[in-house]
Amino acid sequence: MPERRTPRKSAWRRALPGAAPSSQPPASRPARPPADPPPPPEPSEPGSVVQAVLYRDGVRVLATATLAETFRALREQPAGMAWIGLARPTEDELHSLAAEFDLHPLAVEDAKEAHQRPKLERYGETLFVVLRAARYLDATEEIDFGELHVFVGPDFVITVRHGAAPDLSAVRRRMEETPELLRLGPEAVLYAILDAVVDGYLPVVSGVQNDVDEIETEVFRGDPEVSRRIYELSREMVEFQRATRPLVGMLHALMAGFSKYGTDDELQRYLRDVADHVTHTSERVDGFRQALTEILTVNATLVTQQQNAEMRALAEAGFEQNEEIKKISSWAAILFAPTLVGTIYGMNFTHMPELRWGFGYPFAIALMAVVCTSLYVIFKRRDWL
Repeated sequence: MPERRTPRKSAWRRALPGAAPSSQPPASRPARPPADPPPPPEPSEPGSVVQAVLYRDGVRVLATATLAETFRALREQPAGMAWIGLARPTEDELHSLAAEFDLHPLAVEDAKEAHQRPKLERYGETLFVVLRAARYLDATEEIDFGELHVFVGPDFVITVRHGAAPDLSAVRRRMEETPELLRLGPEAVLYAILDAVVDGYLPVVSGVQNDVDEIETEVFRGDPEVSRRIYELSREMVEFQRATRPLVGMLHALMAGFSKYGTDDELQRYLRDVADHVTHTSERVDGFRQALTEILTVNATLVTQQQNAEMRALAEAGFEQNEEIKKISSWAAILFAPTLVGTIYGMNFTHMPELRWGFGYPFAIALMAVVCTSLYVIFKRRDWL
């Protein structure tokens, strides 16, 4: 590939819908003021500048320790490309970058804080991309979400990372090992970052699949804590959808301008591959949400059935207890009849007509037998005995 003498218009920026192709030849990088650069800001958080490297024709030329050194080196090599990686930068650092690379204030304001939705916006000659990365934590079986803001200009790439994911050092190593790809410029770096973010979703999808399988087992095993786990995983899937769904639209918007704006063929192939992966991931996430909804419905049905079975068992136990009480009450009534007769004739009153009657004793015995037999027959007919 011939050496680039002037920076190309970003292929990713050209691919944006609504971007008009330029009819003029690409101009060389405008010269920056010859004045001495301002002194580097004092970071309040040590290590916010992770790495700042200058590249030329896909080869690392210089690694700098401060932003001021990076600015100075880029002025000295107008055909170079700066790749600056920041982690939770200070406001002074962001303002310094904004002044040097003419970053839009709205984009800088978004980059200060996390909790931005994934998006791709153009501000003049600069693209501003927000990505939501994710990683699966095996120890806690949770998803940890990170946020990455990327500024892509004609000769620079600035990454602002909020969170542990993704591992951009691996992306940098991969690009440096393939100088023919890095030679394509800032748009190739953006592709590599997109690819790393999307590839990071695959372990998360595998971890979530295992969680869903475990939840299904716990549901049919009757684990009382499974409802909470379903709810927590459903909330994580909502966050996962918020990370993947906008990314699908972003990539397809870039792909829509391939033929119109003449995006590099190699980048077209790479971007289509990333789009396929993120579409597949988004479909899997949608499937997980649907599966969790169905599992929650099944769990509610099983809980209801279990409660009904317990109520039925209680009702059957109560019925059996009532039957026993009926039997006890019936025998108590039968035994109470002779006791009543015997008690009456055992009161030892002087004036009781039957005391001196010759048939008094047989009459009392017969009365007891008749009453007991009658009660037995009545209770038997009523299935109390």
